[in-house]
Amino acid sequence: MDIADLAARVGQGERRALARAITLAESARADHRAQAAEMLEALPKDRQALRIGLSGTPGVGKSTFIESFGMMLVEKGLKVAVLAVDPSSTRSGGSILGDKTRMDRLSRAPGAFIRPSPSQTHLGGVARRSREAVALCEGAGFDVVLIETVGVGQSETVVAQMADIFLLLLAPAGGDELQGVKRGIMEIADIILINKADGDLKPAATRTCADYAGALRLLRKRPQDPKGYPKAMMVSALQENGLAEVWADLNTLIDWRKDNGFWEAARANQARYWFEQEVKNALLSQLETPQARALLSTLSRQVAAGDMAPAAAAVQFLQGLSQGDAANR
Repeated sequence: MDIADLAARVGQGERRALARAITLAESARADHRAQAAEMLEALPKDRQALRIGLSGTPGVGKSTFIESFGMMLVEKGLKVAVLAVDPSSTRSGGSILGDKTRMDRLSRAPGAFIRPSPSQTHLGGVARRSREAVALCEGAGFDVVLIETVGVGQSETVVAQMADIFLLLLAPAGGDELQGVKRGIMEIADIILINKADGDLKPAATRTCADYAGALRLLRKRPQDPKGYPKAMMVSALQENGLAEVWADLNTLIDWRKDNGFWEAARANQARYWFEQEVKNALLSQLETPQARALLSTLSRQVAAGDMAPAAAAVQFLQGLSQGDAANR
């Protein structure tokens, strides 16, 4: 594979090349990982897209909102990429990857690109290589990258480490609304959107929006937020009501953060976070060697039989890894 040619084609915005590049970045093979790193280094460094993370419980209307919101942005002349992460089967590892089916209009729009990816076994509502897919979309010249997470709950806070703005989508009349979402994910949300605010559900949406607006006022003030943020808003993705207001409020928040230095600081902190994650993943990969697996299996049996305490076994395992590394040098 000619990595330089692939990177050049991605930089020119070629869709097929972008899809191939993301497939390469998602691969777990060591040679593919090296090629993906080389490709990312070859991409233009002066391109930045607005990265919007979006989460919500299953059935809240994430795909409908993304399609309506994405179509609005495309009609404004913006290029929109959607990275939709689908939950994977713990048994087979496969996933439905049905977002292109659910976003029929957006998938056919010339200015849009939709890429569904399996979450595999990675927690946090995003695939492990979603960050690299975002970088590839930026290199391809997209203006907005929407990162849709699987809706797995509190662990989705990791999406904040790759997004500039985080939207939390909720449905009205969902029972005890303020208990419906964990505090952790509420604390990272920049805007809470009460979807399906139409028809018979509009009164319930109004009450839910008021409840969350009150709850947000009780949270500790964040330094990166201007007055009035985070906020709760009502939208109807089906009827496309409230989308223009969401876009206007997003831009108000973005401009304030850029003017006050929070935008670049957040991007720098995210880069540092993902560097540390790469180091941790590289260290964890050392557990996949035959020697490490054999030692782990032996110690696991001793712990299960009660012959050794878990803490002592962990110390012995780490010592065994260190000795193995020294012997290989």
